[in-house]
Amino acid sequence: MDVRDHLRTALREALAAAGIDPPPDEIALERPANRDHGDWSSNVALATANKAGRNPRELGQQLCDALNVNLPARVTAVEIAGPGFVNFRLADTWLHDVLVDVLEQGVDGYASPDLGGGAHLNVEFVSANPNKPLHAGHGRGACYGDSMARLKERCGFKVTRETYINDRGVQMKNYAASLAAAKAGEPIPDDGYQGAYIQEWADEMPADADPLEWGLVRGMDSHRATLEALDIHHEIWFSERSLVVNEKIHAAMADLRSHDAVFEADGAVWLRSTDFNDDKDRVLVKSDGDLTYLTPDIAYHREKFERSDLLFNVWGADHHGYVARMKAAMQLLGHDPDELEIAITQMVDFVKDGEPMKMSGRSGNQIDLDEIIAEVGPDAARFTYLMQSVDSRQTFDLDEVAKQGMENPVFYVQYAHARICSIMAKAAEAGIERLPLGNVDTSLLVHDRELDLLRSLNTLPDTVRIACEDNGPHRISAWAREQAAALHGFYHDCYVMGDGVSAELTQARLALVAASQVGLQIALGLLGVSAPESM
Repeated sequence: MDVRDHLRTALREALAAAGIDPPPDEIALERPANRDHGDWSSNVALATANKAGRNPRELGQQLCDALNVNLPARVTAVEIAGPGFVNFRLADTWLHDVLVDVLEQGVDGYASPDLGGGAHLNVEFVSANPNKPLHAGHGRGACYGDSMARLKERCGFKVTRETYINDRGVQMKNYAASLAAAKAGEPIPDDGYQGAYIQEWADEMPADADPLEWGLVRGMDSHRATLEALDIHHEIWFSERSLVVNEKIHAAMADLRSHDAVFEADGAVWLRSTDFNDDKDRVLVKSDGDLTYLTPDIAYHREKFERSDLLFNVWGADHHGYVARMKAAMQLLGHDPDELEIAITQMVDFVKDGEPMKMSGRSGNQIDLDEIIAEVGPDAARFTYLMQSVDSRQTFDLDEVAKQGMENPVFYVQYAHARICSIMAKAAEAGIERLPLGNVDTSLLVHDRELDLLRSLNTLPDTVRIACEDNGPHRISAWAREQAAALHGFYHDCYVMGDGVSAELTQARLALVAASQVGLQIALGLLGVSAPESM
């Protein structure tokens, strides 16, 4: 039984003994922010006192007194705190069980909560126009989307990674005209693209090539190569053109009409999006017969729902106002709005040599994502993009991220893994073989540094679950840094082998660092960052 279930059972029994009906929902248990307050804390006295007509502090004290008379297994003390919190202090043996769980379940099994139940989830991210290389700002959404896909997979979803190719419309025509002009040595049209890449790509383009078709392939190849450098791979590259060719847009419009989701006014066709919390109804077909951007997007999402149970989109900050209308469209087509989740990534400010780096796509002053990867490396790029919640604006200092020192978070975490590999290698060189876990005396692990490592490992399953539910891979990067800090502290204060360290303690500590390695490999894998054996 999980230690929390054990404590909840004890609390329910104590409440019943006090003549109070236990809450129908799960009794809350949290880890106190201050370690001096114990290992687990419950607010159950505060949550039930008012209904029972009791003072929360007095009820909390009554629960503590009852629990201390007959202490639950592995509990050393129960104490009252603040206005009525019930705090539990546990024996070290519960942490030794954590060590066993980690090693028995391994990288593939530990911290793998089944939240998805096998549901098919489509994660769409990047979805950038193929008329130019991916810019540095795209990196945040790319790394976030891929990490979310990894999290969802670990938590029981069947995931498809997808990107949407805007391969039709005015921007593609302007891009093709820009390539053609550059190839011919003519000025780029005023509404064209001025970046140096236009001339580079035009020089590659065969003289008899169709600039639109060749340019589309060239742009997609550029995106694919950049993403692969970050270990990001989409299973589906979905063409917007296919919506027209396969009459998906007409089918979507017919579906909307069958649901009475559209109306005609002023010669245009409108979506009844105000029925579902949008601030105004949206035009789908203009009075001149042209489609708005929203129409193929609705058709695309309808098509995704035909092959997926759930959708998860990663959009840039400029799409914030687009969320309500797309959710409205899906509701009008009969879908539960919760079946479509949309994460909005905020802007990234890039700094180099202490100065902000400016970029503007059409003018050609673009910071390519390739430049960021070349400057700091793919691991540092991914880890940095994932250090903060995408809800907040981020500053990406290239000089700081490129540093190879302990002040660099990605180096700090990777070095912890490399240290574990070094310990294992030294043990092998000394002829020390790890014993089967059943032959290891884990009760020897009593040092604060050892217990800190185990406490951190114990939080990983909850961290993974919350990160998946809240769509926050930054929680994983924070956990990785905490685990690395615990490992570095252990490495400094606790010798694994050598003079003064018994053979039995060496085996226990080898098991401990092996468990720490499992945890770090899980976290780094979810972030898409490598776990090097040496640095």
